[in-house]
Amino acid sequence: MNAVTPMTEAELSHERARSTTGESGLGALRTERGNLPLDRLDLRADITGLVSRIELTQDFLNVHDQALEATYVFPLPDRAAVTGMRMVADGRVVEAKLAERGAARQQYEDAIAAGKRASIAEEERPDVFTMRVGNILPGERVTVTLTLAGPLSMEDGEATFRFPLVVAPRYIPGAPLPGPSVGDGHADDTGAVPDASRITPPVLLPGFPNPLRLSIDVGVDPGGLPLGAIRSSLHTVVEEGGRIRVRPGERADRDFVLRLAYGAPDESAALLTVADAEGDEGTFQLTVLPPTGAGTPRPRDVVLLLDRSGSMRGWKMVAARRAAARIVDTLTDADRFAVLAFDHTVDEPDALPSGLVAATDRHRFRAVEHLASMAARGGTELLPPLRRGLGYLTAADGERDRVLVLVTDGQVGNEDQILREAAGDLARVRVHTVGVDRAVNAGFLGRLAAAGGGRCELVESEDRLDEAMDNIHRRIGAPLVSGVSIAANGLSPVDDTWTPGRLPDLFPGVPYVVSGRYRGAAAGGLTLRGTTRDGSAWTVTADAKPSDNPALTAIWARAHLRDQDDRYATASGRDLTKLERRIVDTSLRFGVLCRFTAYLAVDSRVVAEGGSGHRIIQPVEPASGWDMLAAGPVAMRGGPQRSETAGFDGYTTQAFTRAVPAAPAAAPAPPATVAGDRADLADLADLADLADLAAREAQRLRDLTGRPAYERREALEDLGSRLAALAVDGPLRMLAETLRPETIRSRPFDELWAYALEVLDKVANAEPKRSSSFWRRS
Repeated sequence: MNAVTPMTEAELSHERARSTTGESGLGALRTERGNLPLDRLDLRADITGLVSRIELTQDFLNVHDQALEATYVFPLPDRAAVTGMRMVADGRVVEAKLAERGAARQQYEDAIAAGKRASIAEEERPDVFTMRVGNILPGERVTVTLTLAGPLSMEDGEATFRFPLVVAPRYIPGAPLPGPSVGDGHADDTGAVPDASRITPPVLLPGFPNPLRLSIDVGVDPGGLPLGAIRSSLHTVVEEGGRIRVRPGERADRDFVLRLAYGAPDESAALLTVADAEGDEGTFQLTVLPPTGAGTPRPRDVVLLLDRSGSMRGWKMVAARRAAARIVDTLTDADRFAVLAFDHTVDEPDALPSGLVAATDRHRFRAVEHLASMAARGGTELLPPLRRGLGYLTAADGERDRVLVLVTDGQVGNEDQILREAAGDLARVRVHTVGVDRAVNAGFLGRLAAAGGGRCELVESEDRLDEAMDNIHRRIGAPLVSGVSIAANGLSPVDDTWTPGRLPDLFPGVPYVVSGRYRGAAAGGLTLRGTTRDGSAWTVTADAKPSDNPALTAIWARAHLRDQDDRYATASGRDLTKLERRIVDTSLRFGVLCRFTAYLAVDSRVVAEGGSGHRIIQPVEPASGWDMLAAGPVAMRGGPQRSETAGFDGYTTQAFTRAVPAAPAAAPAPPATVAGDRADLADLADLADLADLAAREAQRLRDLTGRPAYERREALEDLGSRLAALAVDGPLRMLAETLRPETIRSRPFDELWAYALEVLDKVANAEPKRSSSFWRRS
């Protein structure tokens, strides 16, 4: 436990002096409302096997001469269960209680008005939460600690511990609602997002000093599994005393991602049971390793949705284009497909008919060329392309697998509206989501994939892209086992407690995990049945084994509450009331926070005169890798200012800043269109001559002479993706292998550029060969 003591008078005087002179104190920046209160974030996690126990500490500091109320909008892992909270101030420890949200809010307001210290934690989204801490006295530090339990995802022998650290801006569609907003954020509440003001904290302008101290400390116990390398993909870490720690000075502007190379467990199926302390019930968790692939996949109808909105600018757009091209490469002649690129409008390739088309080599080539021309713009209007794509799939005839793949950062605010209006069609298709961002909206993308019975793959960096695309390539195909059902074999599961609510299929490299509640003795087992790719029956049985890990019950409760939340988003009428009551009862029974409950801590002592005092909403860091934020509002002259802008292609953000002598920067030139003009695409798609293709690609590279290095680098990456998707033979296939991102980053760029032109020129000047070998797949 982190004890909190008041600052000494000397420390307080020094902090006030720095505030008066305009100098930022440690962990604080100057705003028109005063210094920012959040001083420190401390994350301590202990991983045992595939379960994490976490303590997240938020340390608030008041350097003002009156009581302070601080509001902080922050993320948490969407699958983690918040199981407790405590507040520490002036040596006093207050354990929070879980209560219905409305009642907890009223108690919090009453406590603040009475001059008592209080704090309240509320869930806005599965991965977005709000903390309010009131009546922080002058010179005091108040600590609030949340305890969590969560699962680690496991794919291909590698477990991932992901902890988000910043709420990125989300696109807010819909018309503003009349009346005051329900929260303190910068966005107006709308008909599509009625709580927009609660999920849109102000954003600090890029370039400011680190606004808070961040510490992350992770211990790893493999829990009997063989453990290989441990790697952090976005933060620099060091190992000290057997624990993993981030380097001092790291910023809370991106997800913390730790990957653990676990070996395969000894058993292919395991059934763990945890008995309740009282009563005759308990929790079970069934984990089954997938079988090896066998048989031939059925023909597929595949719809690819590519997000080209403004938040995808920079590396994310390049990564999304390459991922989309790789997905097209998974198709065979037996498949049909459609490609939809969307922002505030929806586009399909001009050179292809609308709707599903046969996945011939020429059609795939036209689709890849269309994808290569995509540039980020506009807002993330996801619902129209999702409806269109689902419409193509549900209207299709024949015995085909229906698959929709969404490539996006998921930064939308109308998650419930999307799930509600697409619920009927989602139940009839398989949906895979590919999240591309360093601060990805994993909560929504996971919900959408679960509703569609598919997988969610997250890509947090360019270094991760090729590895992720290999996984996407294997899992976009037909599942190893489909039509899954579970039968009791002695154990007595409780109806309607299974999670996930829609039993998914089994995919390569992904352990199958289902949990629920049981009654009576923890004896017997469960049997999992399904059908393999070649139509054979598949069965596996696991016998119950007792476990003393209470985190399994909290993790089940969190997953079950999320399933019920998704049902609530699509329900209406009397079902809403019944579902809300059930969600609240489950939350209170198992002590797990949900959207209808809140953790509340109230100190019994009266320490202030009462009232709201000095109120501050904590601005958050600009999300790492968001090029759209780099061109945001500049600091204004003449004293502290609050600058608000709606110019980020529909993403409204607020920035808090001190006055600095800065002038508006010149707008950067728009990037060149790598794939050429639209008129050229149809002409190129009709070519069946390798020499002409190479000549056209060489000319495109030469047209970029003199352009910035990053544009030329993107051109080489796009060229490599197109050639790889076409699976051509000979020198161009070797060129595609060479133009992988890791090679482009590791070799001298000018040398690689010259090599690409040399290969293209040699192929272009060779004797034309008009044969089908140009389109031959590897």
